[in-house]
Amino acid sequence: MATTETKVPSSTPGLSWARVCKECGQQHEGPDSHLYEYQDEVDDELVCHICLQPLLRPMDTPCGHTYCFHCLSNFLKEQDFCPVDRQRLQLHQCRPSSLLVRNLLDKLAVMCPHSAECQQQMQRCELQPHLHNRCPVFKRLREEAEKRKRPSWNELKGRKGDAELSGDAKHSATPSRNHNRDQPEPGLINPAYEESEEDNTPLRSSLVAEANVVELFRDEPEEELGLRIVGGKDTPLGNIVIQEIVRDSLAARDGRLAPGDHILEVNDVSLAAVPHARAIAVLQQPSLLRLTVMQEKGFKIRDQRADHHHPSTSAAPQPSLGNHGNAASGHNPGTVLQVTLMKSQRTEPLGIKLIRKSDESGVFILDLLSGGLAAKDGKLRNNDKVLAINGHDLRHGTPESAAQIIQGSEVRVNFVVMRPAEAQDDGGSGRAARRAPEPQYFRRRSTYMKDPPGGFTSQEKTVSLKKEPRLSLGITIAGGRDCRSRLPVYITSVQPVGCLHRDGTIKRGDVLLSINGVDLTQLTYNEAVSALKAQTAQSQVVLRVIQTLSEDSDVDADAAGKDELDPVEDFRDDGLNWTPLWTRWLGLPSHMHWCRDIVLHKTNNDSWGFSIVGGYEESHGQQQPFFIKTIVPGTPAHFDGRLKCGDEIVAVNGATTVGMNNSSLIPMLKLQKNKVTLTVVSWPGSLV
Repeated sequence: MATTETKVPSSTPGLSWARVCKECGQQHEGPDSHLYEYQDEVDDELVCHICLQPLLRPMDTPCGHTYCFHCLSNFLKEQDFCPVDRQRLQLHQCRPSSLLVRNLLDKLAVMCPHSAECQQQMQRCELQPHLHNRCPVFKRLREEAEKRKRPSWNELKGRKGDAELSGDAKHSATPSRNHNRDQPEPGLINPAYEESEEDNTPLRSSLVAEANVVELFRDEPEEELGLRIVGGKDTPLGNIVIQEIVRDSLAARDGRLAPGDHILEVNDVSLAAVPHARAIAVLQQPSLLRLTVMQEKGFKIRDQRADHHHPSTSAAPQPSLGNHGNAASGHNPGTVLQVTLMKSQRTEPLGIKLIRKSDESGVFILDLLSGGLAAKDGKLRNNDKVLAINGHDLRHGTPESAAQIIQGSEVRVNFVVMRPAEAQDDGGSGRAARRAPEPQYFRRRSTYMKDPPGGFTSQEKTVSLKKEPRLSLGITIAGGRDCRSRLPVYITSVQPVGCLHRDGTIKRGDVLLSINGVDLTQLTYNEAVSALKAQTAQSQVVLRVIQTLSEDSDVDADAAGKDELDPVEDFRDDGLNWTPLWTRWLGLPSHMHWCRDIVLHKTNNDSWGFSIVGGYEESHGQQQPFFIKTIVPGTPAHFDGRLKCGDEIVAVNGATTVGMNNSSLIPMLKLQKNKVTLTVVSWPGSLV
C-alpha cells in the first residue's frame, strides 16, 4: 500500500481565480498536474510508476503497465520505451484503462483543498462539482474575479489572429500572442455586440468569453471527432470555428465543445494563421487532441439597476434572458425557465426520464414519474429542453452527462430549461412541439448575384467521349437539392475501371452541371441518378462539371475525406461517402447557390446575438461577402437555432448586401428593433 496524501496549505495567501485549477482547486504547474488531498492509503496497483501518485486518466501499455496519461506522454516525448521494463513503446499503442480501474480511481476519498473554510470530504470524481457548486472559497474567488473589469470583445477576439484572454480566463490556456494587435480585421463589424446609444436603454452589457482546454482521445485512429469546421486564414472568417457538433459523436459525448467555439490551438500548434485545409489536417491527428478553444458565455449585465430583474445573466453558462424572459416574440422557439428542486436527502431520485431526439441536439424531458419529486413540484414539463443543470451547459449534452450531474449534486438541483412556445398553454400534455415545416421558398435558388470571396474561384470543364452503351462512367455521387444542406450533386470518387478515369479530366469534388445537355444543377439525388443512368446508356456522352479553386490552400483537400468506390447505381449512404471541405463550396458561382430566409424576433433593445465579418475592403479594393462569425448564447439568434457560424448573409430584409460596407450595413441592422429577415447561404462545415 502507498501513502499518497498530498499536503497543500489551505487558503494559500495570494490565491486567485486566475491561478487556481478549476478541476482540483489547487495551484500547480502545468494544466494536468492535479493535486489531491487523499484521505486513505491507495493500493499500489492504482499508483502511477512515474509520478508515484494515484493515477489520473490512466493509460495501459501493451506490456501491461499503467501510467497517468500526462506522465506517459511527457516521458515518451524524450524516450521510446516503457519506464518499467524498457520495451519499445509509442503513445498511439496505449489505450485508456478499463472502466473498472477508472471507477476505482474516481471513488478515492479526497478532502476539499480549502479545508480552513470547507471541511467536506468526498470521492475524487465529486470534487470538481463540489468546487463549482458548493465550496464557499471557490465561489468567493469566482465572484471577485467577475467584479473586475473585463476587456472589450474587440480586445478578446475581434482582431485577426488575436487570442488575448480576459484575466480570469487564462487559467486553462496560453494562446499565441505574437500577432499584430494594432490593425483591426478588415471589414469586421459587430452588430451582435453593439450597445444602444439611446439614453433610456435599460441594459448595457458586455460579452463574457473565456478560453478552455478540452482533450479528446480517439479510441481508433480513424474515429471522427464529430466536428464540422469553418474558417481559416484563407477565408473572411480568419479564425477556425466549430459550426456544428455531430450527434452521438466523440465530441457530443464529451459535451464540452459547442457550435461557435473558436479553436485557437491543437496540441500546442497555433491555428491563428493557417489555411482551412491545413487546420483540418491538424485536427485529424490520431489519438489525443488537446484543443485550446475560446468560448462565449453570453452577456453580463453591467447596469446595477437591472441586476435584480435579471439574476441569471452572468458569466455562468446559463442563457441570458431578455426583459420578459423570452428569447423572442411570438415566433420564438420558446421560453427559458429556471427551476430549483430540493431533495430531502442527497440520494433521493428526481423522478425524471431524459432522452435525446433524432432531429435536434441536446437533452429533453420525456416523462415525469408519478409521485416523484419533479412531478410534485409541478414546474418542469414533458418535452422541456434542458439547457443547463447546476451551471453545467447541456445545450449539446447527452442524457448520460445530465444524469451524472444530477447524481453528483447535493440536495439542491438547479435546472435551466427551454419550453417550446407551442407548449405554453397545453396544460403540460407533453406533446412534442416542433418547428413547422418550412415552406419551399425558405429553400430556393438564390437570385442574388455576387462574386466569391477573395482567393476563391471556379472553372468549368467539359468531357466528350464515345463509349460502349453498357460501359459505366465509373463515378459515385452525393448531394442533391433534397439533402439537408441543399447541395448540388458532386462527385465523391472516380473509379479506376471507368472511362472517365482514363480520360483524367474529371476529379473527385467536381460539381455536375449537365450530361448531354440535361441540367443537373437543381436535381435531387434520385433525379440525378436517373438522369445519369439514362444518358450513360447512349454511345456518346458530353459531361460538364465545375471545379472550385483556392489560392492559399497548402494541403490537398482530398485529405479531409475517405474514398468509397461504390457504383452510382448503388443505394445512397451519406455516412460513408467522401465529403468535400467547406472551402470547396466558397468558389461556386452564385447562380448555383440555394438560400433561405431566417426571421429573427426580439422584444427589447438587446442584441440580435451574432457578429459578422466581410464587406468592402478599401485597402484591397475588393468586396468580401458577409459571413456569420459568432453566435452568442442566450440571444435571439442562438435560441432560433437556424443561423450557423460560416453562413453567408446575401440580403437583409430583401435588400442585397452586395456592394455594402460597414457604414451601410451597421445602420440597417441597428434600425431593426423587433424583427429582421436574413437571407443566407449555408454550406456544411468540413467534417473531422
